[in-house]
Amino acid sequence: MAMKYVAAYLMCVLGGNENPSTKEVKNVLGAVNADVEDEVLNNFIDSLKGKSCHELITDGLKKLQNIGGGVAAAPAGAAAVETAEAKKEDKKEEKKEEEEEEEDDLGFSLFG
Repeated sequence: MAMKYVAAYLMCVLGGNENPSTKEVKNVLGAVNADVEDEVLNNFIDSLKGKSCHELITDGLKKLQNIGGGVAAAPAGAAAVETAEAKKEDKKEEKKEEEEEEEDDLGFSLFG
C-alpha cells in the first residue's frame, strides 16, 4: 500500500473529519492528480473502520519504541564528531608544515 492513501486519510482527519470515506479520500488524491487503486483504498478504509486515528498513531509509536533503533545513532554521531575534529587537527598540522617549508626556502637554491 502506498503512503499516499495514509497521507490523504490523515489530511481529511486534520480537516475535521474523524472517519473519512473512500470518496473523500479519493477527492483529496484527485486534487493532486494521483492514481487511485480502488481495491487498495477500500481495503485501507475498511481496516480503519471503528478505530481512532489518534489511537492508532499512539499504538504505533509504542511499537516503534520497542525496536530501539535510536540508541545506536548516538554513538555513530559521536564518532562522526570525533572524525571531524581529527580532520580539523590534520589540516592545522598541514598548514604548519607548509609554513615551515616556505621559511626554509628563503629564495636560495643549491641547484639553480
